[in-house]
Amino acid sequence: MMSDLTSLKNIGKEMERKLKSIGINSPDELKKIGSKDAFFRLKLRYPEICLVHLYTLQGAVDDMEYNQLPEEMKKDLKKFTDQWK
Repeated sequence: MMSDLTSLKNIGKEMERKLKSIGINSPDELKKIGSKDAFFRLKLRYPEICLVHLYTLQGAVDDMEYNQLPEEMKKDLKKFTDQWK
């Protein structure tokens, strides 16, 4: 049985809906695709999403609250989103 995306940390109903709209339907799929690729796909469809969304995706993949991500990882994720500005 597929578990809900909302079973992951940081993923609420709204983010689950957005992820499903880009073809990510389970926690395993999100982990396989990774936070950056998922963010990139989301950004194409929902231009308003931002760095905090990437943090929440990374936290979901790593099973931690997004505000607990290590500083180095946050810097790397920020660098990644800066290229879309």
